[in-house]
Amino acid sequence: MHLFIGDVQGCDEALGRLLAEAGASPSRDRLVLLGDLVNRGPQSLAVLKRVAAWGDAAVRLLGNHDLHLLAVAHGARGLQRGDTLADILEAPDAAHWIDWLRHGRLAAQEAGWLCVHAGLLPGWTTGRALELAAQVEAMLRSSALPGFLPRMYGNTPARWDDALAGDDRHRLVINAFTRLRFCTADGTMDFKLKEGAGAAPPGLMPWFEVPGRASAGERIAFGHWSTLGLRVQPRLLALDTGCVWGGALSAARVDGDAVEILQVPCAQARQPGT
Repeated sequence: MHLFIGDVQGCDEALGRLLAEAGASPSRDRLVLLGDLVNRGPQSLAVLKRVAAWGDAAVRLLGNHDLHLLAVAHGARGLQRGDTLADILEAPDAAHWIDWLRHGRLAAQEAGWLCVHAGLLPGWTTGRALELAAQVEAMLRSSALPGFLPRMYGNTPARWDDALAGDDRHRLVINAFTRLRFCTADGTMDFKLKEGAGAAPPGLMPWFEVPGRASAGERIAFGHWSTLGLRVQPRLLALDTGCVWGGALSAARVDGDAVEILQVPCAQARQPGT
């Protein structure tokens, strides 16, 4: 069984109940966590420990909150209002968990699905997306990481160009995989709008609705977009259902086009803005 899981964000109790309901076992099943394992919820360290216990049977994608933790841990970014990362940062083995986290993925192909945290630029095929993700993953795992993290933040460049290099190239790839919701028809990303798909003004659209998207024929699963909610469409799965904000933690048991949704309510919900 492949089990794709939406944004956990430190809600370890809900994750435990979801895995129990699914009857999931690392001896026979494979987990794919779609990013944002940590932050906002109360038990980020417990989530990392639970996922790590699955060993190679769990694939963890990096979300924007996970990258924020890396930046904070390396002194490139300060803690923000509402962050709940102290259990990791103050742990005696914090360095181990920070190193473990940075070996996560930005994109992975599992059970015939391309899995990302946020989105895919309309000009990228699955093969191109995996290639670009691998380039940035290699940098994140290297000695270049501390130097890059202070330069990771920013909304530019907002549109892909094959000529991009260095920090600009890495920043754009990270923004697409971990922050993208809306873009224009030519793939220019917008990061201001965070509402649901129907809130887009003229000229902007959800990344997965861009006409002629190069990956339109591929199966894609993602999280990140809690205001979008659960979407189960042919070749598209959106699984961030706002667990930490009072929604549910959602997972999909997948086998090719066959999809079964599992959900558990979160008992540790926060109010937005807290």
